[in-house]
Amino acid sequence: MRAGEQVRSRGCSAIMNSAYLEIAAANTVVAAVAAFIGGLFVAGSLIWAVQIGMRVRRLELRPPRPDEQPRLPAGGAVHEIREMREPDELPLAKDESERLLPHELHHGGGKRSRNQKPATWSPGSSGGFGSGGPGHT
Repeated sequence: MRAGEQVRSRGCSAIMNSAYLEIAAANTVVAAVAAFIGGLFVAGSLIWAVQIGMRVRRLELRPPRPDEQPRLPAGGAVHEIREMREPDELPLAKDESERLLPHELHHGGGKRSRNQKPATWSPGSSGGFGSGGPGHT
């Protein structure tokens, strides 16, 4: 390769590098403009969503004032009642072939037991399958 050819190839390389830099700079400007437009779109969408939310909030019922708040009953707070229950017997159908329909049954939950003493567990009396208890011994 001759000295003149090296100079020409270097010059061509310098021209290629500057063209590449100009294209890269143009792409950077396009990317920056696209990012700015995208940011404007997102900001506009957020502003629009807030305005819609404010409009919806205006249409909702207002919160109750302090004098409209619920009050405790005169007898005080209602507490849980613990009682022993026993199952209700199911009423028999008129005919053995009939089956009872839900509207023919009375309210579930059983009835109050006469004996209100809770059943206690006595050691060694029983154990369920998988409970870890020894069962009948």
